[in-house]
Amino acid sequence: MKKRVALYSQSRPAAEPIAPQARAAPRGTADSPPPARADAPGLSAPRTSGWRRIAARHERSLLVAAGAVLTALALFALQRNLPGQRALTQKDIDKAVLHTLSTKVLPSPAARAAEAVRPAVVRVSGVTPGERGDADLEDGVGSGVVIVDTGVILTNLHVVTGSEKVVVEFADGHESEAVIIKTKPEHDLAVLQAKSLPKDGVEAATLRSTADLKPGDQVVAVGFPFGIGPSVSAGVISGLGREFRSQHGKRTLANLIQFDAAANPGNSGGPLVTMDGEVVGVVTAILNPGRERTFIGIGFAVPIENAAAGAGIHPF
Repeated sequence: MKKRVALYSQSRPAAEPIAPQARAAPRGTADSPPPARADAPGLSAPRTSGWRRIAARHERSLLVAAGAVLTALALFALQRNLPGQRALTQKDIDKAVLHTLSTKVLPSPAARAAEAVRPAVVRVSGVTPGERGDADLEDGVGSGVVIVDTGVILTNLHVVTGSEKVVVEFADGHESEAVIIKTKPEHDLAVLQAKSLPKDGVEAATLRSTADLKPGDQVVAVGFPFGIGPSVSAGVISGLGREFRSQHGKRTLANLIQFDAAANPGNSGGPLVTMDGEVVGVVTAILNPGRERTFIGIGFAVPIENAAAGAGIHPF
């Protein structure tokens, strides 16, 4: 078991990436050289990519609607076989369908989106191994998303920079050490490979191009703010092609997605998801000109095209 330190600490006065909380000893920053890559399998031939059929995202809604239509059609067929009975009309069928839809409670679009991506969201921890038999010490917490079902995970580089060991926790609670197999500092991205997988395997997220994203489109952010989660927040795309410069990291990130779904320290590396449950970005930073490193309505995510390229694959 790992000892977990308190996740709250004094905040810096300027806008910063959503970095995990650090120990008293200084951690690496976005300007620090990326950590040395551990030896791990490459990505040249992933077993399976994270593609799933879009229809699966709406399974419950489709089943309810289909059930209503089939019920109405069955009644219509039965009516035709009963002599002396009034034939069903289109109005009767429409009424039956509307009645079924109005009496069945469907999940909200945000709930469906979060449920679709939930199996692929992981908790990412930077860990200092314990000495002389002591438990490992958790340095900080971030989020990640599985993009290949062999255990390839995207997260932010600042989440894992400076950590002696990285541990990921999958949706079913399975924990595994992970190694950094690739970094892309210009996009604050790191690619991890889990050393072990849950016994039933792991489900990869579906990736979607940002080409048709527009301001006002609804999105969901899923992750582990302050280590709590997985937590879900919903909002909209506020803008595209944004730039963000962190005074702490002294690096400018370009071509970012701006969104207003709540995000806080610990959300870094988690997926930004459409209402179809498809990942369009990786949450990386929040803007707060005050002293507190908390959300005031402006968050940024790296487009999934840049993130997937960092993993050595093209998602589309």
